[in-house]
Amino acid sequence: MNRRASVRIGETPLARRLLIGFVLALSAVFILAPLAVIFGQAFSMGLGYFASTIAAPDTRHAILLTVLTALIAVPLNTGFGIAAAWAVTKFDFPGRRLLVVLIEIPFSISPIVAGTAYLFVYGLQGLFGPALQAAEIRILFALPGIVLASMFVTAPFVARELIPLMEAQGRSEEEAAVSLGANGWQVFRRVTLPNVKWALLYGVVLCNARVMGEFGAVSIVSGNIRGQTNTLPLQIELLYNDYNTVGAFAAASILTLLALVTLAVKVLLESRGAGRRRHRPAATPAPGVAAPRQEGLAP
Repeated sequence: MNRRASVRIGETPLARRLLIGFVLALSAVFILAPLAVIFGQAFSMGLGYFASTIAAPDTRHAILLTVLTALIAVPLNTGFGIAAAWAVTKFDFPGRRLLVVLIEIPFSISPIVAGTAYLFVYGLQGLFGPALQAAEIRILFALPGIVLASMFVTAPFVARELIPLMEAQGRSEEEAAVSLGANGWQVFRRVTLPNVKWALLYGVVLCNARVMGEFGAVSIVSGNIRGQTNTLPLQIELLYNDYNTVGAFAAASILTLLALVTLAVKVLLESRGAGRRRHRPAATPAPGVAAPRQEGLAP
């Protein structure tokens, strides 16, 4: 075979250098430069001004509301993701693939559309609006609406990480545990969870990052009430519209720092095997050789 013909595209030193240089240049322009501007502007008037801006009542409330929303939405979506992945991968039922499509719908719908849909469901003129008003239950322009909108846009993250991995692992280990007398909770805690723990944490990290950075849907259902329903992304926009540029960048630096921490955790989890779709199948015993006994599963 001709040696020149066997060389693949990108294997020459010049092509590699050009490709790597192109990627590094784009990363510097579109990622590193904005990060440098954010932190440079945030501290442009000194550390004291930065601290006073972050400690302002409205900004402090926005940070606390963002954290509170994440503390509520992320665990709920984690439970939903685990339940959805378990149902899809461990049971056969009509409409199983349709359920997977429904789970991933938030990825294909604009958050603005999702927020508007919540207005028509829970608003005063919406489907449940009159009943909620009669019961004096407030959903929109309050914490429940912010949590619901955040849960909608982040619903697929955990399930999307777990379903492919659990499908690749199959059901043999769970069925073996059940045959040894384990109940459902024991099967999940001692068989399923150890196999998917890194993928689960990976999905939780991504879900948390999206909850804290969500803007579109939350901007619709929160009402942008200063000091009451503004999350940190909405507070950044509000500060910028008030011509408080340094304050906006100071608040943005907090959100950026959270994103960088999330990225570091994501890289750490990937190094531990999270997000990978590989699974080593169990060895098949030779004919006439009994399978190894799994201890500690029986109640």
